[in-house]
Amino acid sequence: MRVNKSKLKRKLTILLILCMSLGFSQTKSFHVKYITETITLDGILNEPAWSQAESATNFWQYFPTDSIQAKQQADIKMLFDDTNLYVGMKVNASSDNFVVPSLRRDFRAGGSDNITLMFDTFNDGTNAIIFGTNPEGVKREMLLSGGGNELRGFNGAWDTKWRSKTIKHKDHYIVEWIIPFSAFKYREGETKWRFNSYHFDTQDNERNTWINIPQNQFIFNLAFMGDMIFEKPLGKSKSPISLIPYVNGLVGKDYETNEETSDFKFGGDARMTVGNSMNLDLTINPDFSQVEVDQQVTNLTRFEIGLPERRQFFIENADLFDDFGNNRDSNPFFSRRIGIAQDINGNTIENDIIAGVRLSGKLTNNTRIGLLNMQTTDDVANEIATTNNAVVTLQQKVFSRSNFSVMFINKQATKDYDFLEEDENYNRVIGIDYRLASEDNTWSGKYFLHKSFTPNTEGNDFSYGARTEFNSRNYNVRLSGVFVGESFNSALGFIRRKDIFKIDPSFQRNIWPKGDSKIVKHELSVTPIFIWRPELNFENSDYTIFTRWEAQFKNNSSINASMANRFVRLYSPFDPTGTDGAIELPEGDYYYSSFGAQFRSDQRKLFSYSIEPRIGKFFNGDIFTFEGSVNYRIQPYFTGSLQLRYDSINLPNPYTSANLWLIGPRLDVTFNKSLFWATFIQYSTQQENFSLNTRLQWRFAPLSDLFVVYNDNYFTDNVFAPRVRSLNVKLTYWLNI
Repeated sequence: MRVNKSKLKRKLTILLILCMSLGFSQTKSFHVKYITETITLDGILNEPAWSQAESATNFWQYFPTDSIQAKQQADIKMLFDDTNLYVGMKVNASSDNFVVPSLRRDFRAGGSDNITLMFDTFNDGTNAIIFGTNPEGVKREMLLSGGGNELRGFNGAWDTKWRSKTIKHKDHYIVEWIIPFSAFKYREGETKWRFNSYHFDTQDNERNTWINIPQNQFIFNLAFMGDMIFEKPLGKSKSPISLIPYVNGLVGKDYETNEETSDFKFGGDARMTVGNSMNLDLTINPDFSQVEVDQQVTNLTRFEIGLPERRQFFIENADLFDDFGNNRDSNPFFSRRIGIAQDINGNTIENDIIAGVRLSGKLTNNTRIGLLNMQTTDDVANEIATTNNAVVTLQQKVFSRSNFSVMFINKQATKDYDFLEEDENYNRVIGIDYRLASEDNTWSGKYFLHKSFTPNTEGNDFSYGARTEFNSRNYNVRLSGVFVGESFNSALGFIRRKDIFKIDPSFQRNIWPKGDSKIVKHELSVTPIFIWRPELNFENSDYTIFTRWEAQFKNNSSINASMANRFVRLYSPFDPTGTDGAIELPEGDYYYSSFGAQFRSDQRKLFSYSIEPRIGKFFNGDIFTFEGSVNYRIQPYFTGSLQLRYDSINLPNPYTSANLWLIGPRLDVTFNKSLFWATFIQYSTQQENFSLNTRLQWRFAPLSDLFVVYNDNYFTDNVFAPRVRSLNVKLTYWLNI
């Protein structure tokens, strides 16, 4: 009997897709062979052990469709000994015309050729360690938290020592890695890790995954993983103690006070592993002068804007500390509060950290702990007290991927000062959170209850919230709300506003065109956001109703259109332009609507761009906003980009109108994999500031750097004049003992 193999293959594929749609999970595994022979890192894979290793292959497309096998397959093999994990990969491609924008470490995956491996070493579906590379052999390593449910779960500032070699061929590239087990955290005696991989192929326009992942989920979602099974139980990791001393010299001038400054600092970090699963980090007199400068923003709201943490000390296991509450409205711990304070004029300034300690990681496979304690110095001239900042957290896994967490936060002045009010002596917060994540991530959610303690404050000092989300192929539905009491206070947190009860449900319909459509997916969504003031008999203070359509094209471009209908009740005068000397809008009710659109081009091209115009009413006037960006690269050595925002705000007399510009050119030169030069220029008419930050980095040894950083700030209000200039030279060295 003759069997039609083509028809049989199609039937088996349809059967597999049907099983997945009915909720049956896909299972794949491969074995990792134990070896005693030596592996030479050369990107050739010619040792006999490689020919005996099992493969993780048969990748599935994730984009442009998620229902067929990848055209260009990757083949992954792994070996291990008592010290290292060895990874050998062959990544196929149509030709050697690869897209590699830069030679800088920790590149972004989108718009380039690369392959990434994700290791869930505790098999909890919540956290993963990520390693990746591209055809030029540039490395990246990251931590992923929150089950891979959100983009904010990525943390690329994490670093560890490992080795890689890549060799390009006409129709593929070979990758060889040696990763010491000390780079991982795992339980001694473990025989299995959960594993997945994704790779981007720009020539065939594919994004592929080893485990088939539906497109309504993120490509890095940890609910969809297979198994890598070790031939023998893993031993205890012999993690070294890492010492990272630094020296830093600074010269500068403050042109407002006409004072010249010079300083010489030294300090450092120490890292060690407690058991196989916990990290102990120590820091003395830390210095963050080499950290990338924050991107300025135009703020047309009445509220503070949170900026991401970039300092290395706060990065590893960061989710244990900063993933409590609601990250937009009621986040009780925001690590950027440590080391930053306000002077007597209300300006944000650096507040030196004397020392800190941080213990974080797994007690057992299901239990994680986090302990953080940092002491900051005082600045009496600016009425800033020396404070102790402490956080204690405990997380317990329940069910397949969910967890309960409890936390205690304390900020306390450790000296008496005449300028301190009684309610500034300390602030404490306790709380409990439950994060829901079903086995296939169809259901997810977050539920929390927090209480603060501040001297002379009683009652109405709670914050609580709930979010439940259903995510299927065709629908995404969210029910969510948050309450923040008038007296709730978290001195180490990010609280946009108090005395609110807010609901922000969302409904999204996904439409998947069939046939030869150029569009991969349409998204139609409605998000109503309503806010009430409990202290004012639940008076409605704000609402916004967002309506949005988006289309994603097969060529990686996208387009969207949106409408926003708003109501705002001002309880005090407010200047929406944020400019000096403006006449504020009076208290009262304001209803206004606006319309917007955005187009983003194919990021694989040497030249790419995005444009986003918006127009409509704004309080009692009109607004036109244009945001755009252009990017050009001479790969892999040069990338230039320009971010631009223009706001034209026209309010009726006598209120202030304004034309606000925010321009941010960025130049990035990567001479090779060890020498980088980045320049970031920012001009903001709202902040009346022009700044230049240029940074030369030489990585002269693994994770050891020489930084030369020049900063220049200018006033731009009445006359273009210098404000502050500084030159930093910092040397860090990573020493394992």
